[in-house]
Amino acid sequence: MKPIQAMRVGLLGIGTVGGGTFNVLTRNAEEITRRAGRPIEITVVADKDVARAKELTGGKVKVTDDAFAVVNDPNVDIVIELIGGYGVAKELVLKAIENGKHVITANKALLAVHGTEIFAKAQEKGVMVAFEAAVAGGIPIIKAVREGLSANRIQWVAGIINGTTNFILSEMRDKGLPFADVLKEAQRLGYAEADPTFDVEGVDAAHKITLLSSLAFGIPVQFDKAHIEGISKLDATDIRYAEQLGYRIKLLGITRRRDNGIELRVHPTLVPSKRLIANVEGAMNAVLVQADAVGSTLYYGKGAGAEPTASAVIADVVDVTRLSTADPENRVPHLAFQPDALANLPILPIGEIECGNYLRLRVADQPGVLAEITRILADRNISIDALLQREPEEGEDQTDLIILTHVCREQDVLNAMDVIGKLPVVKGAVTRLRLENLQ
Repeated sequence: MKPIQAMRVGLLGIGTVGGGTFNVLTRNAEEITRRAGRPIEITVVADKDVARAKELTGGKVKVTDDAFAVVNDPNVDIVIELIGGYGVAKELVLKAIENGKHVITANKALLAVHGTEIFAKAQEKGVMVAFEAAVAGGIPIIKAVREGLSANRIQWVAGIINGTTNFILSEMRDKGLPFADVLKEAQRLGYAEADPTFDVEGVDAAHKITLLSSLAFGIPVQFDKAHIEGISKLDATDIRYAEQLGYRIKLLGITRRRDNGIELRVHPTLVPSKRLIANVEGAMNAVLVQADAVGSTLYYGKGAGAEPTASAVIADVVDVTRLSTADPENRVPHLAFQPDALANLPILPIGEIECGNYLRLRVADQPGVLAEITRILADRNISIDALLQREPEEGEDQTDLIILTHVCREQDVLNAMDVIGKLPVVKGAVTRLRLENLQ
């Protein structure tokens, strides 16, 4: 009997995730072969640091500093791209596809920005682009949304999909420390990069929710239309007040289907503390999906790290290996829906979204203040859900007023805040955070 030829893999980048992928694939080779139906072997690794790559691979595979040599190598069937970024990674991925190779990537930024072009090229060439590792690390959320929930009309997705920011928010809540202090600690522990901008300003989470939005609703990737706010301006005071009112603040990526379009946004969000997702602490990730048939499902686990992410990368390699001999039209579509069935639904501007709100005002401690503020809200169809008024400190003539609203239109809230902020009894700017009940 003729032996089954191994699936030959070229690995681009052997950093944290690349090293994890090599180790797991080597360690679990027998198990993976039994699942895939044929051996899977990394035959060549490209990395700028050749000496380190040779050390990590133990001289078992060919090593080069030329990534283009790998994507052009006729003896490579699958290319795993773990370089990151938008620049050379895009060129390499498109070249690999052009050469008829399947591509597996953990590069959420690349797919969120250039996914439409990449998927179209893959469709033209009859190859697969798999990206389980691009969202929520080791959690198989792509597979769940793309395949496991394919019977459902998905209504919304909300996720803690950045471990760095979740660690920072957990520490700010537990220790009552300001953002800047906790960020330093996160950098010391290795949870945050030296330049943490992509994480703390919500860009990384926005890349991921963009991909989930496309998978959930069958729309092209539209990262440029996502609304993005990070946690760098979040005040520890609001975390404390939220707790008193029965809420926790999480940086959520949210995408929701509405009659007039799709909401796509990332921002700090108050979530009722009794919700499971509100209790996800530290650097863990969680994604909550609401769908019509199944109801709500929650996916929880490690969103980063060498081997958790490698777990997702290799799952893609196994999938691609199994399906490599199938006709392209019989494979699972890249964005869950058939390419010619993608809907061109608009992404709603932030002023059109609907959610609850948390408002914190510093007001003069005198009669009639509350009546004046509630009248302004009522005039704009904003109804109050809860209210907390602090006793003024000894000798002070000002106090904090906290208002939680029911679901209302964003633009109405902004208009109300503008008017309230100009009242003589209101001291300083109005702090506003969004609130989601996630039911």
